[in-house]
Amino acid sequence: MKRHLLWKLLIGNSLPVIAVIILVVWLAIDHLAAGYFSVLMKQYHIDPADSHRMFLSAIHRYLIWSSLAAVAIAMLLNYLLTRRMLRPLFQMTVITKQVANGDYSERVDVVSADEVGQLADSFNHMADNLAKIEQLRKNMVADIAHELRTPLTNLRGYMEALSDDVIPPAHETFKMLEQESIRLVHLVEDLQQLARADAARSYLDRRELSLHTLLNQIVDLYRPNFLEKGITVEWQLDPGSVAVNADGDKLLQAIRNLTDNAWKYTPANGSVIISTERTPDCIKTTFANSCEGISADDIPFIFERFFRTDRSRSRDMGGAGIGLAIVKELIEAHGGKVGADSNKSWTRVWFTLPI
Repeated sequence: MKRHLLWKLLIGNSLPVIAVIILVVWLAIDHLAAGYFSVLMKQYHIDPADSHRMFLSAIHRYLIWSSLAAVAIAMLLNYLLTRRMLRPLFQMTVITKQVANGDYSERVDVVSADEVGQLADSFNHMADNLAKIEQLRKNMVADIAHELRTPLTNLRGYMEALSDDVIPPAHETFKMLEQESIRLVHLVEDLQQLARADAARSYLDRRELSLHTLLNQIVDLYRPNFLEKGITVEWQLDPGSVAVNADGDKLLQAIRNLTDNAWKYTPANGSVIISTERTPDCIKTTFANSCEGISADDIPFIFERFFRTDRSRSRDMGGAGIGLAIVKELIEAHGGKVGADSNKSWTRVWFTLPI
């Protein structure tokens, strides 16, 4: 049974109760038991004065010793119980200082299921999240450095080769330099979009919008890309899923990223299905595209920043693994959720918006 802090506090404050009980017993012996003893002595014709005094003296002596023993035992139990109860708080004080210094390795021992235990569990959950955020920050810095290193190294190599007349200043060389510069520009733009997506949690210009109109608007922009690869786009729009309350610009960005993903990772002559459905508490939008599928081990991470299931292919296409991370930030800023599933022939990426 769950033990609440209230019961522990009641036990810890039991000393006044013990004192009252001892006082009542003391008075009861003096006024009742001693009187009965005196009556009994008179009944058997024994002088009650000395016997009465000896009886009270013995009773009081044993009562004093038993009271001291009861108080000692109560103090010991109260001390042990209170120390056990407050141990997570002492640990939190120490670990908080470690967290402030950047050490997220320590955790509080959860020894109970009461309010203090729940606080310790919440503290551990907070420390876990801080550790994850710190690790994501380190990974993000490393990934950004990695993404910048490749085009910058290429640019530096070609510039040095041109400067030393190792390679001639041909049109192909300048075209390659331009492509590396464009890759850097795309990376910076992706980072700017990610920063804006992070900031979306603090400000949203919500309005009543037509989800179907926004989907058609973005798909029309990508229609030449789909036609170039021979990709067919199929619509399965639920008539009851038209109206959503959202920030138009940010929702358009999320839809654009999903459309861009569907176009990039659908093979030539493949298919893309865009569907919407209304549930009792949300509107779900799904982008499904024919492809080789994503590994089940990779599915939980595809919305992480800079994560790519095929790093070389993504880099050739100019992506840095930020698109789905931006979608996640933008949708969660609206109070929605994102998810994905995949098999050997199809991949589905979806998001929900609350009604």
